[in-house]
Amino acid sequence: MPTRTSSCNCGQLSLTYDGPDPARISLCQCYECQRRTGSVFSVQARLPKEYVTIEGESTAWRFPSDSGKPSAFLSCDSGGATYHFCPRCGSTVYWELDVAPDMVGAAVGTFIDPTFPPPVIAGFEAYGADWAINVSALGIPHHEYDGIHHDGMPA
Repeated sequence: MPTRTSSCNCGQLSLTYDGPDPARISLCQCYECQRRTGSVFSVQARLPKEYVTIEGESTAWRFPSDSGKPSAFLSCDSGGATYHFCPRCGSTVYWELDVAPDMVGAAVGTFIDPTFPPPVIAGFEAYGADWAINVSALGIPHHEYDGIHHDGMPA
């Protein structure tokens, strides 16, 4: 069980995970993940809070926004999420999902760790770019869910 550390681009905000391999690592193509990452995919892990240490200053942003204006699309965080990003370099490092209060979401790419386990599920493939890899062909479970109800998927 290796200790894994993730950080923003400038290194000011970091997350250290000292726990078992995450049970849920997902490859998501929802529009919110696309906007958050600037990519057509998001690979993210849910980490049990008791194994997470966060250091540094973060700025928080809420989805759906606190404006009360509902989102026009479903996403993996439709139930509500608070994203934490570095106020200096802007990298999103971790987030809190309302549907999984005992977990911390983390962007797998911020770990810069080639030994990080691969995704075990994929979602929101209908939102994906036609030219991107065929996620549906991957040998992992595929879920079309509403962002709140997870149909037996691990938290």
